[in-house]
Amino acid sequence: MAPLPEISPIDRIQENFLARAERRVLDRLCAAMPAWVTPDKLTSIGMVGASMILAGYLASNVAAAWLWLSIAGFVVHWFGDSLDGSLARFRKIERPRYGYFLDHSCDGLATAMIVCGIGLSPYVALEAALLGLAGYLLLSIHAFLSVRVLGELPLTYLNLGPTEVRVLLVLLTLAFLIFGMPRPIWGETTSFDLVAWGAGLLMIGLFVAMTASKARLLARQEPPRR
Repeated sequence: MAPLPEISPIDRIQENFLARAERRVLDRLCAAMPAWVTPDKLTSIGMVGASMILAGYLASNVAAAWLWLSIAGFVVHWFGDSLDGSLARFRKIERPRYGYFLDHSCDGLATAMIVCGIGLSPYVALEAALLGLAGYLLLSIHAFLSVRVLGELPLTYLNLGPTEVRVLLVLLTLAFLIFGMPRPIWGETTSFDLVAWGAGLLMIGLFVAMTASKARLLARQEPPRR
């Protein structure tokens, strides 16, 4: 097999509210990790967390107390998903292609599990949850295209990154526990449905706005040939 060509470094753009505090926590965790803990094992732990989240939401159709499993799953998912790449960089054992491919593949699958779990719970309509998933996937496409054409990977939008989104979802899940099944406020649409619809529409709007902005930038950098 011919050797793979070198790839250019990717500029990771991370400007979320919790970035500095999270970085300090992750650096301490990386220094404390025993040698037998590897980035791949942490990625697997992250997927276990996503499975816990999905299982908790599904089981909430039986009893609301199962939502605590989902909340615990968010903690496990954060631990594995946030620490795998950090540990590789801390130990200087990065595998750029493999890590990029595996990490983002797992991110996509985990997000689908989490969002579909919310939509299959008794608290949010599946259609509203799927709109949120569509918005997330569009933003992911935008990030991957930015890597290809600009060499930068945006990890935050409106100063919100994966960690902030997890916190918001934990708060939403706590609201499920506290308020229970909300009454419809418009047809069969509940307040929780409106939150999901709003989040999905916001992400789609961000995708459209940023696509237009970067298309104009690229058009200036590559004027038409005459």
